Amino acid sequence: MSTTPYDQQIDDLLELYRTQREEAVETRRRISGTTATATAPRQTVKVTVSAQGEVTAVEFPTGAYRRMAPKELADALLTTIRQARAQALEEAGAVVSAQLPPGVAMADLLQGKLDPTAVLPDDPAMPDHVRDYVDHGFRGSSHA
Repeated sequence: MSTTPYDQQIDDLLELYRTQREEAVETRRRISGTTATATAPRQTVKVTVSAQGEVTAVEFPTGAYRRMAPKELADALLTTIRQARAQALEEAGAVVSAQLPPGVAMADLLQGKLDPTAVLPDDPAMPDHVRDYVDHGFRGSSHA
């Protein structure tokens, strides 16, 4: 079997890809397991949401909700859901913050406030000889 000077570098790049893929799977698992709970003042309502913002539990820890007007209870519920969602988003962002470029917030990405292509380089970083190979193909003596 013939080898080229790039075989080890290609193997190294494939191993790096596999490692990054495994890290991405683990990050997704950790984000999927993230939940947040918020409680309204006077403990009228307690809401738990997933990292995706889905309401997974609503509780009424005390009987205080019984003394509330329907509009007041609805407002408390909506406010508490928003607080729990913001907290869940913050916690999910903390999971991936170390993997994001400096100055990029997970919340901005998820809320569409930031174009992900704006933070990516036009050309990925790679050694000059790899860049030359990608741009021009193999130039070994047997293939010239």
